[in-house]
Amino acid sequence: METLKKIVREDNFLSLLGNVVIAILGICGFALLARSLSLEVFGEWVLFMAAGSLVEMFRFGITNTGLIRYLSGADDVSRVKLIGSNALISLCATILVALVLIVCKLFFPEAIQNSGYNMFFTWYPLLAFLNLPWNIALVVLQADRKYMQILALKAINSGGFFVIILLHFLILNLSLNQLVIGLIIVNAGTSILSFILGWDGILLIKKASVETNKVLLHFGKYTTFTLIGTNLLRSVDTLIISLSPLGSAAVALYSIPLKLTELQQIPLRSFVATAFPKMSKASLHHKMDEVKSLFYTYSGALTYLFVGISLVTFVFAEFFVIIISGHQYLTTDPITGFNVVDIVRVFSIYGLLLPIDRMTGVGLDSVNKPKINAIKVFVMLIANIIGDLIAIFIFKSLIVVAIASIFFTVLGIWMGMYFLDKELSLAFKEIFRKGLLFYLSLFNKATHNRYESFVKIENKIN
Repeated sequence: METLKKIVREDNFLSLLGNVVIAILGICGFALLARSLSLEVFGEWVLFMAAGSLVEMFRFGITNTGLIRYLSGADDVSRVKLIGSNALISLCATILVALVLIVCKLFFPEAIQNSGYNMFFTWYPLLAFLNLPWNIALVVLQADRKYMQILALKAINSGGFFVIILLHFLILNLSLNQLVIGLIIVNAGTSILSFILGWDGILLIKKASVETNKVLLHFGKYTTFTLIGTNLLRSVDTLIISLSPLGSAAVALYSIPLKLTELQQIPLRSFVATAFPKMSKASLHHKMDEVKSLFYTYSGALTYLFVGISLVTFVFAEFFVIIISGHQYLTTDPITGFNVVDIVRVFSIYGLLLPIDRMTGVGLDSVNKPKINAIKVFVMLIANIIGDLIAIFIFKSLIVVAIASIFFTVLGIWMGMYFLDKELSLAFKEIFRKGLLFYLSLFNKATHNRYESFVKIENKIN
């Protein structure tokens, strides 16, 4: 029980648990919508969520990474100023995004109506303001490593919307507009709760200073592009497919393996969320050996973990597709002979490459090289776009789109290791050695604690 309590209170476990809960609710909701909406309408929903995710990378990417880095080692006075500047800049970015979308909707109504993005341009400006406080709260809580509060906030938001989807599936049969309105209401409620609890720091806007504004914006001008680029690496496939002759139906088909890929990324997002504050704090205190050690350990441990995850995804690909979307998505492409299951298997191979790629980016940001990380992501994005255009307009194949993901990720790993090596003098094989040592250490701790427990029980009996 003592060992269990330690595990439950550990940062990595809480972060992982939070992402697992959110992923389960998200995938269950996704599955219900895939079964209850037509292929075209479901494609519109996917486009609404993809476009929203991309814009939110811009809104919060300006300050989020910088706030986590600098807040991890800030004193009380600097802390208040940094949180105030974060809230101020995020609010200004939200106003800018909302104005741009409203103007586009007014001047190009017909083009937007026919594009599949009508829902996004109609509703997102309102959603952007109503989800602002709770999204600001998340980054402040992450910087403070308060993962239990993050878990609660995410569970309330995702759980609330899942209830709406469940009611829609069982009883209400809501329209797409009504589902989006439900999403808006849930986000508004989560933001109100964040404000009441004082987690968002909105009231500290007046404490923002010119100095802290400049610090966050200087760091953020690179991390914004990095986050947008990272999001585009996931969503540009969907965007290009939606604008191609393949249409919304192909978007819906491709969204199934993309959603399954999110399962692979649950532990990755969880451990990265804990690794970045630790590595940043060590870097700010000039402990570069500690930064290097953390990079090796996280990269290696996650890579070994992903071997198991990818193997399961590859072997049970068809089962996962049926669970999420039903048999109607097991269609075979008449041109190439491949289907959604084959795309899932390609993505399972792609998943093996994600840990080292992501950790090189985290490492570069931690040692205050966000510009280099932005360049890395930019090159990967260009490579992905070229690959997608070739796949869609020459091969006319969704599986070739998935294969392109493997190539741009290999390129990203090479670039990330090359630039990070200049800062930390890395040895590639140490990633796998440290990863193995991590699991051996866990095994030794578990067996040692179990032995101690048996000794205590035996002493009590005697």
